Amino acid sequence: MADIQDTEQFTGGGRPWRSGNRFHLLADNEQFFERMLQTIEAAREYVLLEMYLVESGIIAGRFVEALGRAARRGIRVCVVFDGFGSLKLAASYRRSLLDAGVDLRIFNPIRLRTRLHNFLRDHRKLLLVDGLTAFVGGAGLTDEFAIADRTRQPWRDLMVEISGPVVTDWQRVFGRTWRRSGGVLELPDPPPCADIADGADGRVALSEARERSVLANGVVRRIEAARTRAWIMSAYFVPSRRFRKALRVAARRGVDVRLLVPGPKTDHPWVRHAARRYYGKMLRNGVQIFEYQPRMLHAKMTVCDDWVSIGSSNLDRWSFKWNLEANQEIRNAAFAAVAVEVFEGDCGQSELLSRRHWPQRAWLDRQQERIAGLLDRLLDRWRRPRVP
Repeated sequence: MADIQDTEQFTGGGRPWRSGNRFHLLADNEQFFERMLQTIEAAREYVLLEMYLVESGIIAGRFVEALGRAARRGIRVCVVFDGFGSLKLAASYRRSLLDAGVDLRIFNPIRLRTRLHNFLRDHRKLLLVDGLTAFVGGAGLTDEFAIADRTRQPWRDLMVEISGPVVTDWQRVFGRTWRRSGGVLELPDPPPCADIADGADGRVALSEARERSVLANGVVRRIEAARTRAWIMSAYFVPSRRFRKALRVAARRGVDVRLLVPGPKTDHPWVRHAARRYYGKMLRNGVQIFEYQPRMLHAKMTVCDDWVSIGSSNLDRWSFKWNLEANQEIRNAAFAAVAVEVFEGDCGQSELLSRRHWPQRAWLDRQQERIAGLLDRLLDRWRRPRVP
């Protein structure tokens, strides 16, 4: 048995590049939930799940049942839910997990006495099985991601299925979160992950909510070095000054720079208003901005030439200041081509904002942007506490 958090000290926000991996982009919500559930059912040794948003309903119920079945057949099942993101998970669901033998931990439970520390959240979405397979992306375990009704379509999101040497790094990421949540994780030694022939290069990139983000800096550097494209898909895009400048400079030197962001269908309209106050200057510098129309856009993906990043991070200041975030970086032309196809398909369902007509938008929109911008600046000035 090995305590995975002791096998290699995990001190930075990123890991080395690993070659010989296989990555499968899952661009359909029903598809990625089914693949995740199938992988849990096929587990032989252990299942590790780290999740921000979990709410009572059909999707959460299916995962609770699958995790419970795995635990009852002798599989080690370790689950970390965020203390805020799981507030709407009923006590009966938690009891079902515990009664089945699942080891359930809550990251940073909400407590009034901890004040600003309550803003520190584990926003990651990660599933690991047997040290062989990982799933990373932006989707939570709520019906909003998969169940349509008369008033809405499922939220748009992406996940990536991973196999190969980089899975071991993801297991270490989980181990550190588990320790922060009060646990000691002992598992069988992970099987050696042999390089996959013709596999892709991959790297884990994290934001630790206490230090300069390797994830954020890596994306900015990729934009600055881009030669053909720098495309960003983000659900809540309120970028830093450095990030905005990198996008404008890239567009001016002839790079195809695109932002794909939510349209009117969003769960946080004030975040959208805060972001829109930056659009005018970016449009004037040649950045193309697409607002997704059919449903809520919750996916997070960046494509710079043949480099792709997919995960939990929205690339906004709030995420990097207060959240634990995690993205899978992939360096591979074939995978980038798949990501480009998905991105272009979503752009085809979006409204392309006009540089010419943007200054003529409604007076009410301008006022909402000003108010949202003021609130954003106030929140950004709060001093963040350190993450343990």
